[in-house]
Amino acid sequence: MHKAAALLAAASLALSACAGPAHAEEVFNAPAATRVAKEKPGLKTAVFAGGCFWGVEAVFSHTKGVTSAVSGYHGGTAQSAKYDIITSGVTDHAESVKVTYDPAVVRYDELLRIFFSVVADPTLKNRQGPDVGAHYRSAIVPMNAEQAAVAKAYLAQMGTSGVWNKPIVTRIEPYKAFYPAEAYHQDFMAKNPKHGYITRWDAPKVAALKVKFPTLYRAAFLRDAG
Repeated sequence: MHKAAALLAAASLALSACAGPAHAEEVFNAPAATRVAKEKPGLKTAVFAGGCFWGVEAVFSHTKGVTSAVSGYHGGTAQSAKYDIITSGVTDHAESVKVTYDPAVVRYDELLRIFFSVVADPTLKNRQGPDVGAHYRSAIVPMNAEQAAVAKAYLAQMGTSGVWNKPIVTRIEPYKAFYPAEAYHQDFMAKNPKHGYITRWDAPKVAALKVKFPTLYRAAFLRDAG
């Protein structure tokens, strides 16, 4: 991307998706899973959708055991997997993050607990934080049968936990294909720590991760992009 175009794209971010009227977000005490993931050795991947992907990526990039966190799109076609099309609201995509992790360090059920504690409010339909639209829905996208079983059990447990005073609307979605987002979206918080959206919405999520999950918090931001 030419320098002028890159600057224009960066400036437009503050006026388009991942930017909207501010209101408070909550941090939850999501329960420890009663159905613990039983995963074989070796790296695993999973996809999480929870509003603007900058914050989802940032939290998982600060989570021990995560070896990669890539922002992207899931649920729609390859042709529509472009930021300007996604944010128009006419696709089936959700802004998502593909997480690669080592289950010997952090299990899938622990990632779910982190996600619903400090990233996504599971009672909000087609929105998170200041961002509204089906492309900002919260969704879990398991990549194998064990993840699917754990996710189903955890959503059921969440619904009866008493932590949330509204119905759980997060859904499990079947994996279709994941399309990485444009380069300027990758590692966005690490590259733009003073961006208004980051300081208002995403830095507090990372701070909450540090407080609520100190043994799984990693101070350094795991970068995927240059």
